[in-house]
Amino acid sequence: MIVVDSNVIVYCWVSGARSEIAQRLRAADPGWHVPILWRSEVRNALAGFMRQDAMSLARARGILHHIESELAGFEHLPAGDAVLEILTRSQLSAYDAEFVALAEELGVVLVTEDKMVLKTFPSLAVSMERFLGHGQ
Repeated sequence: MIVVDSNVIVYCWVSGARSEIAQRLRAADPGWHVPILWRSEVRNALAGFMRQDAMSLARARGILHHIESELAGFEHLPAGDAVLEILTRSQLSAYDAEFVALAEELGVVLVTEDKMVLKTFPSLAVSMERFLGHGQ
């Protein structure tokens, strides 16, 4: 069981340079837990692909529905007080702090590619490569 952030979710389900490692991460630990916020962040990423004409609306809908199905039952609403407390210990956005708070609440690692999160919470957050045992 791990918490993954939205960029890892996008890497896993949208074909790109980081897809293969994200899919290996999913195979290694399919218990991906996420704050409900993931939905808005992933929708925003899909919007970017559509605006760049890199993805059709139909494809974006299909990807979103597939991810929603895969993550059903693994979504959480982190405690607001916990998010605020993290914000007092960091310069993270409230959005990023939700992923950190959820990992702390569940007592699991946060897998992220966000450099600020990795730097600020090195005992909690790891990259996909590090989680899979391939260095930093």
